[in-house]
Amino acid sequence: MYKDKTIAEYAFAQVGGKADYLAFPKNSHETKRLIQAAFDQDIPVHVLGQLSNMLISDQGVAGLIIIMDKMKQIQIRGNEIIADAGIDMIQVSEFAYEHGLSGLEWAAGLPGSVGGAVYMNAGAYGGNTADVLKSVVALDHAGHSLVLTKAQLGFSYRNSGIQQNGYYILQAVFELEPDDKAVIRHWMDDFNFRRISKQPLNLPSNGSVFKRPQGFYAGKLVADAGLQGVRIGGAQLSTKHANFIVNIDHASTEDYVRLIDLVKHTIKQDQNINMELEIKMIGKGFTEN
Repeated sequence: MYKDKTIAEYAFAQVGGKADYLAFPKNSHETKRLIQAAFDQDIPVHVLGQLSNMLISDQGVAGLIIIMDKMKQIQIRGNEIIADAGIDMIQVSEFAYEHGLSGLEWAAGLPGSVGGAVYMNAGAYGGNTADVLKSVVALDHAGHSLVLTKAQLGFSYRNSGIQQNGYYILQAVFELEPDDKAVIRHWMDDFNFRRISKQPLNLPSNGSVFKRPQGFYAGKLVADAGLQGVRIGGAQLSTKHANFIVNIDHASTEDYVRLIDLVKHTIKQDQNINMELEIKMIGKGFTEN
């Protein structure tokens, strides 16, 4: 357990202030004890994975942040993969390939953890977490254990009942289909090539910043508004993919927020389209989305 620990070093975008308390549990038992103790002392809790789609306030975060990246057990049971919340989705995709199981090819190069993918129903190239999820083991805000099926989680585009109910994911079960390993690898390589070709993977970022508005592509809207390449402080709307904000020179979270606000205002004014965030913003001074 750390006190007053800066979070930026753990975040993909490399921005963010300090957490009042920061912990890295090694297993479900330790996680449960931390959440129960925080609940008993009325301390707010955020359980995070790799912070790949997360903006942390420059002012820091009140309460306890739990980062799950020490929880990385994975196993196979027939056509099912059981994965801890802290393991990378990339590793789960590779594990599925090694066992000739199809359904997670779209996650071959996807940053972020299992817990984060379930929380936001992450997806790419026509695939979504909800398509292959069978169930999760979770904790409620008081630290009580729950087993929830996909039907109980209320998935929608980049959303889940996990967000509405404040559950903390410990483990996920993915139900996949057997397939030829050569076919699985073909699609994994294809999706990875598309990512490398189109996304600014060489710079710190949070991935796609805005959800795709119905009937539009977020990146194209930003580019058509003449905002691609615009820089505020150390943050820039990527010249490679306009729906990415990249940290090019010691950016602050405030730099990111100002760019986000600029995009929202400009596209609302020009196109009357409300741009919704795909990333999450937490911490002091934020109204969490």
